[in-house]
Amino acid sequence: MNEATCDVLVIGGGGAGLAAAIEARSGGASVILIEKNPELGGSTAWSIGSFTATQTPQQLAEGIEDGPDGHFEDMPKFAGKLAERDNLALRRLLVDNANETLRWLMDMGVEFFGPMPEPPHEKPRMHNVLPNSRAYIYHVGKHARRIGVDIRTGTRATRFLVENGKVTGAECDGQDGSIVFRAGATVLASGDYTANEELKAKYISPEVAMVDPMNPTATGDGHVMAFPLGARVVNGDVLSGPTLRFVPPPKEPLDRLLPPYRIVAKAMRFALKHLPARLLRPMVLKFTTTSMAPELNLFSSGALLVNRNGERITGNPAELGLRIAQQPDKIGFVVMDSPMAKTFSAWPNFISTAPGVAYAYFDDFRKCRPDIFHKASDANGLATALGAAPETLRASLDAHNAESSVKLTEPPFYALGPAKSYVVITDGGLAVNEELRVLGENDMPIDRLFAAGSAGQGGLLLKGHGHHVGWAFISGRIAGRHAADTIRKNTPDD
Repeated sequence: MNEATCDVLVIGGGGAGLAAAIEARSGGASVILIEKNPELGGSTAWSIGSFTATQTPQQLAEGIEDGPDGHFEDMPKFAGKLAERDNLALRRLLVDNANETLRWLMDMGVEFFGPMPEPPHEKPRMHNVLPNSRAYIYHVGKHARRIGVDIRTGTRATRFLVENGKVTGAECDGQDGSIVFRAGATVLASGDYTANEELKAKYISPEVAMVDPMNPTATGDGHVMAFPLGARVVNGDVLSGPTLRFVPPPKEPLDRLLPPYRIVAKAMRFALKHLPARLLRPMVLKFTTTSMAPELNLFSSGALLVNRNGERITGNPAELGLRIAQQPDKIGFVVMDSPMAKTFSAWPNFISTAPGVAYAYFDDFRKCRPDIFHKASDANGLATALGAAPETLRASLDAHNAESSVKLTEPPFYALGPAKSYVVITDGGLAVNEELRVLGENDMPIDRLFAAGSAGQGGLLLKGHGHHVGWAFISGRIAGRHAADTIRKNTPDD
């Protein structure tokens, strides 16, 4: 078995892991970062990419008076009944460090557009990364390599090494076989468990366990590794989703193909700031309709959801995400007739929304997403277009019209889909203290083990846009600093 030694071992190559590695290395520690996937990225690279913060250069340029206290007071408004379960100490860490961390990212070349409003925030605080969330990984990963972080992809941690009650590294499966990394301190930044059916069933429900993850590699490895050490999950039943989203286009969308170079981001920011809305809107919609979700209001207003066989999917609109996961291939189609299509062609009846950027109406999907837009002169033709049995779709329409106050009877008939249900992120993180040390039995810190990002969320509620990405980088930096401090404090003077 191969071995390698470092001061700080970081497990996970998303935003949290990279931030931890950079801060530990900047603190004088030798750092090895391992990532199980072939490339860096984690859930940070899958995210929308917004970052919510106050007192930023963007806010100051627009004369917005704001601060961490206001941010702190607004966050529970997103959580609703869950707000009383929040970790107030970690929320304070988030809001107090968000501004400086956004500037830290900008110093490495990350560009933002904003601030954008997002009620119930009292002030515009949402900053959208340009040109896409891959920019985080490109610039931060580049900086990590530049300062000497040893990055090893294709390396999956399987078990912590423990000696005399101290975590001393991890055993891993690498590209060339098993390898042991021995370290003075370890930072766990392995993400959430959206792709771990067992953990989803345990902490949330068997029904949610059936819902596909947005990030299929978020398998909760770090959580599982930490349990034998006495670690526990806080707010394990909290999650984003299940969310119904239209499937992505067959080809990589344009916004994901844009290179994350600074010059591209600057050009996008200039266009977003200065182009007239009539010219900008079609360009923005080309991007946003690639990952939009149908609004639940669409179904309460009379739209019909059917599965791939044409069978009706019923239930409270808020429950449709769970219902669709139980259907063949876990997909469905949104069916409308001509009057409903006209209704959802103008404000305030939009089909989808991209926060702070644009609303998408019926005609926008016809123009921008022809791959999911289906039209026919009658129900039989629509069934053929969907690959369903005509008699089944007709029966679904008849049943819908018999029960709904909104009848779908006037041709042409339309369908948008396929749509799938996804769990975007699970918020059950390991219990940690304010230094991001993982807590074990009797809530005592596990010696030399830190956690950041989703793995170290510690009960912090991150509802609303821009908080998960913010916490990833903020918590990663804090964990990395304390890991490096641990090494210094335990290294004898020469």
